[in-house]
Amino acid sequence: MSIYVVQPGNNIDEIALNYGVPVIQIIEDNQLVYPYELAVGQALLIRDGDITGTGREIISNGYAYPFISRWVLEQTLPYLSDLSVFSYGFTSEGELLSPLLDEQWMIFMAAQYGTRAILTLTPLGADGRFDNRLISAVVRNSQAQEKLLNELLAVMEEKWYRGLDIDFEYVLEEDRDYFTKFVRICTQVMHEYGYTVSVALAPKSSAEQPGLLYAGKDYRALGEAADSVLLMTYEWGYKYGPPMAVAPLNKVRQVVEYAVTEILPSKISLGIPNYGYDWPLPFIQDQTAAKTIGNIEAVRIAIHYGAEIQFDEIARSPFFHYFDEIGVEHEVWFEDVRSLQGKFDLIDEFFLRGPGYWQIMQLFRVNWLLLAERFRVKK
Repeated sequence: MSIYVVQPGNNIDEIALNYGVPVIQIIEDNQLVYPYELAVGQALLIRDGDITGTGREIISNGYAYPFISRWVLEQTLPYLSDLSVFSYGFTSEGELLSPLLDEQWMIFMAAQYGTRAILTLTPLGADGRFDNRLISAVVRNSQAQEKLLNELLAVMEEKWYRGLDIDFEYVLEEDRDYFTKFVRICTQVMHEYGYTVSVALAPKSSAEQPGLLYAGKDYRALGEAADSVLLMTYEWGYKYGPPMAVAPLNKVRQVVEYAVTEILPSKISLGIPNYGYDWPLPFIQDQTAAKTIGNIEAVRIAIHYGAEIQFDEIARSPFFHYFDEIGVEHEVWFEDVRSLQGKFDLIDEFFLRGPGYWQIMQLFRVNWLLLAERFRVKK
């Protein structure tokens, strides 16, 4: 496979001719839209043969809501070992709360492709909001834990889930050890019934990193307690923050370098974002909010406004600026085949478990083609 960066004056026919590949192949692989316009600076994946998949075997995971398009899920499942269904919540008494939409169809479809369905548990309350007070209530109450575990086991058996993912964010520092003990108990109980347990970790770069996202997560202890962990290595650039790469490779590397000193690399999944952000400028703290966009959508925006896509060599991420119809300047950061290549290089370099995608609601085909070329996905 090759990566070609579009230059001024290029067209799809010329590029296909130069590489000796069918035009339709480049169109389909890169999800180009008729009349197949290109943006200067756009990175195209060029397949020069069949996908080999001769690399080492990895475990690939992706998160999805029950309202995902059936077509997108069908296109994605061949490349996933695990499908993490988002999400179940709970009450302070340990009563399990189901997703608003039925997810059974996702589990059935996953099984058809040999993909394990994973139940994702989050502190989502009855009001539909995330609440870290629910975490405190459950991890400090053995009766609530017992109720929650019993209800989890009943649902997992009934719906054919194969594992549990504990995605608790903003764990309070004073709940740190209680949370670790909760994960350990969950793993012990789940193992008795043949289920695995994973836990999501905020992207720390040191053991004592301060902040609500980080202080409640003990990397070493949680890595020992669970079967695997997901490093949430994204959201440096986020909806209410200043414009920057969502997952800058230099920052992601710092997290991985620390994580492997605390957790076995074979237990670590590297979080990869499947989205970007579009910020109106100027950015004003507590006022500016970015729009979440898909990676294909980002390129279409660049084409529509005639923007040239640039590439930050430190963050290893693409970005561009444009002015909208009313004269407002925008800054856009997203993922492309080059940024994915850098993240796959990290997975290889540190011999990690594999990628974990947040989230797979929109199809980004070059990701799966590149993944299948670099690795063999375990089923």
